[in-house]
Amino acid sequence: MNTIPVGKVVDKFVQWLLENFGTVFDGISNIIENFMGWTEIGLLTLPPLIFTIILAGIALLLANKKVALFTFGSLVFVFYIGIWINFVQTFVLVLISAILSLLIGLPIGILCSKSKVLNRIVAPILDFMQTMPPFVYLIPAAILFGIGEVPGVISTIVFSMPPSIRLTKLGLKQVPDDLIEAGDAFGLTSIQMLYKIKLPMAFPSIMAGINQTIMLSLSMVVIASMIGAEGLGSQVLTGIQQMEVGVGFEAGLGVVIMAIILDRITGSIKMGRAKNS
Repeated sequence: MNTIPVGKVVDKFVQWLLENFGTVFDGISNIIENFMGWTEIGLLTLPPLIFTIILAGIALLLANKKVALFTFGSLVFVFYIGIWINFVQTFVLVLISAILSLLIGLPIGILCSKSKVLNRIVAPILDFMQTMPPFVYLIPAAILFGIGEVPGVISTIVFSMPPSIRLTKLGLKQVPDDLIEAGDAFGLTSIQMLYKIKLPMAFPSIMAGINQTIMLSLSMVVIASMIGAEGLGSQVLTGIQQMEVGVGFEAGLGVVIMAIILDRITGSIKMGRAKNS
């Protein structure tokens, strides 16, 4: 029976990208690798107690005392169970992946809220990105960017971007018409309308997208350990390969702690803004 060679077409496309844009991918890889290296060295050079106090202070500033106390206590716990370096490596991976994902996703979400044509083009691409098994992203990322943390960041960006686009577009679409009419009556330009009315009104929805992007980034950087990304994910992988339950459990506990800290901080920003509005 004749079959449609979808896989061979994809293989040839990736090979074509590698042959014609190899230097571009190498340049991107070097930039991300250097930036990650400097960030990681900077955070690991900090005494763990200082890093803990800074993160707890951020939690106090953006969330509340309970989140700050949990952040401080849980980071001290992470240090004393001996997974501090892996924790910081994963934190850097999540931080950089989420920032890059949001820098790309938020403007696309804004443009999709304005253009029906662009929205019709982007919507099926987002469906594809969200339903494709995350492991599949690792293959082209490893071919184009090699093995290590950079392909992990690239695959994480692709996997975690859809919520920021969808929820930004949704929040902007839900801005009441009377507020937009009031803005028009005051003669606001489209840029002024965006920054003074639409973005503040859509803030809770945008923060929900940011929260989901960060959570998906965290889940993907663990999977990215399969292509050489360092951190808690590599410890989980070691635990599986060597059948060491304790190693895997400690690393998994670190992932849970990081997820709770990031979720509570970003969630508190959203709720605080909603209460004030």
